[in-house]
Amino acid sequence: MEVRQDPRLISTLQHRWMNEKKNVMPDISWSQLRRRFTPGFENILDVGVNNGWYNLDILLQALVFRAVFIPWLQREMDACRERVNNTAKRADRNKVLPHGVPNHMFEAPEEYGVLEFKVTLDPNSIPDVRNLYAPPDHEVFELVPKDFGELAAHSYAEIDSPPISRSNVWEVYNALLSRFEHLDNLDRIPADIEACWGYALTIAREDHEDDIALLPNLTPLANGPDIIREDGSFYLGGVNNGHGLAAGPLWSDLTAHVYGAT
Repeated sequence: MEVRQDPRLISTLQHRWMNEKKNVMPDISWSQLRRRFTPGFENILDVGVNNGWYNLDILLQALVFRAVFIPWLQREMDACRERVNNTAKRADRNKVLPHGVPNHMFEAPEEYGVLEFKVTLDPNSIPDVRNLYAPPDHEVFELVPKDFGELAAHSYAEIDSPPISRSNVWEVYNALLSRFEHLDNLDRIPADIEACWGYALTIAREDHEDDIALLPNLTPLANGPDIIREDGSFYLGGVNNGHGLAAGPLWSDLTAHVYGAT
């Protein structure tokens, strides 16, 4: 999308692995998620494993687990994200950083005395790029095979579609699993259907080879770490359409903000 808006970036890669300790804020957020969010949910997942209710190598159990647990966990993570993004963090007096509700600072940075570094994109380019590189109908985006999902939805309706929570998630899982096992015992699930369902699990494995090739014949990201300035620094961000803080209004505004220059 950046290349579409800035022809100077044509034939250059627009992504790069960051150097060690150059991705501090996302690392902090991930660490906090692991400490605050993950342990309780890991304990819930362990209940099913320890009781022998779930085995990844058993096809029906793996698919029912996907159908029940992944949407529930996604809703829980969405709620966690909303809570974090709408709650002001405790100010650190040792750092010169804006303080406030993250969503408010993102929407109105000028109210917090900071510069706006968002790169504005043409909204029409988003669906075009998505359809080109991540088509919504690609099988990798299917949580479970379509026909399995329809059966799961029907079975879920049969048990009155209870809202899933941490207190009943395994109960719902076992109720749906028992219905699929009953169909399997009655030979209502043909072998070819089971094979198709099994393939859906293989595309999520780490050793599955994707058929989407990397873009060939591209040069490194403009102004990357290979371009060292006289003072030994180099560019790491995506400011100024990927060309860094070159001399100009943006650079002047930044130096004035940081150093108090006029």
